[in-house]
Amino acid sequence: MTQELSIPYEDLELSALWDRAKAAKAVIVLAHGSGAGKDHDFMAGFALAAANLGASVLRFNFPYMDAGKKFPDKAPAAVAVWHQVRRWVEEHLAEGLPIFTAGKSFGGRIASLSVAEGMPSAGLIFLGYPLHAPKKEEKLRDEHLYPIAVPMLFLEGTRDPFANPEKMEEVTSKLNQDSELSWFEGGNHSFKVARSGRTVAQDGAWLAETALAFISKHIA
Repeated sequence: MTQELSIPYEDLELSALWDRAKAAKAVIVLAHGSGAGKDHDFMAGFALAAANLGASVLRFNFPYMDAGKKFPDKAPAAVAVWHQVRRWVEEHLAEGLPIFTAGKSFGGRIASLSVAEGMPSAGLIFLGYPLHAPKKEEKLRDEHLYPIAVPMLFLEGTRDPFANPEKMEEVTSKLNQDSELSWFEGGNHSFKVARSGRTVAQDGAWLAETALAFISKHIA
């Protein structure tokens, strides 16, 4: 059962949802993409599938999303939120389990910036890393990734305009030896495949098995 929570941050209460796994082996803290929050069907599909496979999932909203604003918080503010949420999960929910940090697009990029600045993480899981803006492949968002020492899993759709396959392969080949890149055939930036017949929630759930295999590998 999904539980509604609130996480204190400065003078705010961030809204969050907690999907607790039976006999959990890890916790995933999951941040949303720039345009849709924690309640989006894609987020719910991934979280519930991951919980069924053995990882509890805490998904949260950045302040701009709770405030109903269109544009994301600036990176320094979003990084500060990530640090607070990660600490709060460790203190209140994790029960000593390893904590993996994950995010859809914007949320994953900010998670990686946070880890690059010292936020603890058992591993990073990217649900569609936005390596570059569409048709702007010369401006890569990669420099902060190279010094990161924790395991990283990049889940990417082969038709994602934010992740040119050649560029993505090149970048991930230069990261630490525990980094992995997994392609999802035909998926766009939201892992939708034309004429697949899947719901948005099923698109999110599609990623959970690969994510849990990655987690299992790094908690042994």
